[in-house]
Amino acid sequence: MDIGEFVQLHVTDGIGTLLLARPPRNALTRQMCREVAAAAEELGQRSDVTAVIVYGGHEVFCTGDDDHETSTLDAAEARVAGAVCRAAVDAVAAIPRPTVAAVTGYALGSGLTLALAADWRISGDNVKVGSTEILSGRAPAEGAAARLAAAVGDSRAKDLVFSGRFAGAEEAVALGLVDQLVAPDHVYDEAQKWARRFLDASPEALATAKAAFAVR
Repeated sequence: MDIGEFVQLHVTDGIGTLLLARPPRNALTRQMCREVAAAAEELGQRSDVTAVIVYGGHEVFCTGDDDHETSTLDAAEARVAGAVCRAAVDAVAAIPRPTVAAVTGYALGSGLTLALAADWRISGDNVKVGSTEILSGRAPAEGAAARLAAAVGDSRAKDLVFSGRFAGAEEAVALGLVDQLVAPDHVYDEAQKWARRFLDASPEALATAKAAFAVR
């Protein structure tokens, strides 16, 4: 099911997949972020979905904001774009089902933030992740640094944000950016295996359990 031009939604045997489909890099535009938010809301409302996979395809999860679009925006437009991107990330985080990001290739900038919105992250052992906005002369979108810090702590988050450096797979696991490493060709299969663990659980109980983590 196409949500729009760049995002697809698939449901099979109780598992929903939110597929980023803007090759070759799945770079996020305002339109794509709106489509991500719409897909997340649809998945959250469907009674036939017990768990959700966020996936960018076999090659690349998401390399962050589309630099070509970003370079054309004035200050007011950039603020709107940042709000649209945050709404997409928040919509994924708010899906009332267990969610897993199946991360291949690269998860950079807002792409990493999107992966961090999932409850669990499985990646290939060749993955590269980073908070790379500073390399384009920008700061992370509103809320992105806080989400990163929640995963790795303030000091490590600042190191990643200020430097814009890439972290390889082993470091990503050590930092808490990735939870599980597998062979690159097995990322989606392992995400399905993770999601299938919840197929016999009560969707209402899972939603309530997940909501409990938002109260801190």
